Amino acid sequence: MTVIDVLIAVVLVLVSVLVVFLIVYLGKITKSIQELQKDISDLSNKLEPLVFSLADLTSKLTDLSDSAKRQLEATKSIVFSVKNRVDTILKFEEKIRAGIDGPISGFLTQLKAISNGVSTFLNYLKK
Repeated sequence: MTVIDVLIAVVLVLVSVLVVFLIVYLGKITKSIQELQKDISDLSNKLEPLVFSLADLTSKLTDLSDSAKRQLEATKSIVFSVKNRVDTILKFEEKIRAGIDGPISGFLTQLKAISNGVSTFLNYLKK
């Protein structure tokens, strides 16, 4: 046996050991990939109901938002109608006051003048 034969034997043993380690590590890598694939599958199965739930929630929120908008528009319409009616009542009240204040004011002035005249006349008679 020459040195080359010994070296060839050592290299063959080292290559054999390396092949065994590669097989072991490839098995571990394959197992890790399978576990990762299983975890991804589980996650996908759990995410699917969540996505459907979020879609349903989004739909309900859209409906709720639309309903709130319709109610807000109805409320605005009611407030505008009440405002218009109050404005109409206030204008009517102003017209009534203007129609009554002038004649009553004149009447009260004349009544006061008559009262002053009667008072002056009675005072003149007392003297």
